Amino acid sequence: MAARRAWELIGPVLLVAAVGFVGSLTSGSMEFQFRSVLVIATIVVALHVFVGNSGVISFGHVSFVVLGAIAAGVATTPAEIKARSLSELFPFLLDLQLSNIESLVLAAVLGGVFAFLVGVPIMRLSGLQAGIATFAVIIITNNVFRNWDRIGPAARALGPIPETTGFLQATIGLVLVIVVAYGYQRTRMARMLRAAREDPAAAQSSGVNIYRQRLLAFTLSGAMAGLSGGLLAHLLGSVTTEVVFLDLTFITLAMLVVGGIGSLWGAVVGALSIAGLNAFLAEAEREVGVFGFDIDLPSGTRLVVLGIIMAAVLLFRPSGLTGGRELSWPFARRGRVAPGG
Repeated sequence: MAARRAWELIGPVLLVAAVGFVGSLTSGSMEFQFRSVLVIATIVVALHVFVGNSGVISFGHVSFVVLGAIAAGVATTPAEIKARSLSELFPFLLDLQLSNIESLVLAAVLGGVFAFLVGVPIMRLSGLQAGIATFAVIIITNNVFRNWDRIGPAARALGPIPETTGFLQATIGLVLVIVVAYGYQRTRMARMLRAAREDPAAAQSSGVNIYRQRLLAFTLSGAMAGLSGGLLAHLLGSVTTEVVFLDLTFITLAMLVVGGIGSLWGAVVGALSIAGLNAFLAEAEREVGVFGFDIDLPSGTRLVVLGIIMAAVLLFRPSGLTGGRELSWPFARRGRVAPGG
């Protein structure tokens, strides 16, 4: 039993390590695409911590990502550059200078604090109302960052940001959020939240404080999303509010649904597979060589193919590619249902 439970963590970690290793053998634009796949997967796992356990769809997690990205970017951009291009910043931000790791910690802390603050009122809602409220959060956050140049670059690009998210940092970051997600879903708090997801009335009558458990998961998920934003900023080397907005919101939700919203394994598989395919098709639209053949796809092929795949999965396998199950122990005759399934 212990080996089976450990495999539910070891399996996703091995898959991530394999992707990181293969990516490190590539070069040029493909190397960057592999690193971006790992960072996007970090966002999806963070999203799973809340959505997968609570059953409440959140459109607002990219708000925590953009906060983490801008915080990490402002904290690590050289002071002399900020003095020239971002002179409107608050004085303490102009003087702020952190190392790479310190900026990632700051991004995670701010993401968690922001998630807690917006979660206090929103986590009292359920269903469509909660989804709309979280969507309002991302709209408000985007407009604040796009128009208030005292806390960020506003409509301009923030950079240059030290590009420190190499394969090692991207892989470690993703493994870290996987470990935290796995540890959380094994706690009594996560079990109570999943019980509320399945039958709110029964859970509440059994003494489960649904609001408290949702707020806790939302805060933890927000901190993980903030960390992923810091990784994204150090991957891109430059951040704008448009890069981290609606496109990223819907693609990460789609990855989670395609992989299997109820399991950690599904979040990892959905993120890596869809993000990997998206990255390859993006390169193929600019012509890419594969095993001696040149592939040059028409512009827009990427969106068409991804749309078809996502629609097909939702039509023929509504529970996702993994069926909402965790990775089963390879020496067992039959798999077991995920803790979140």
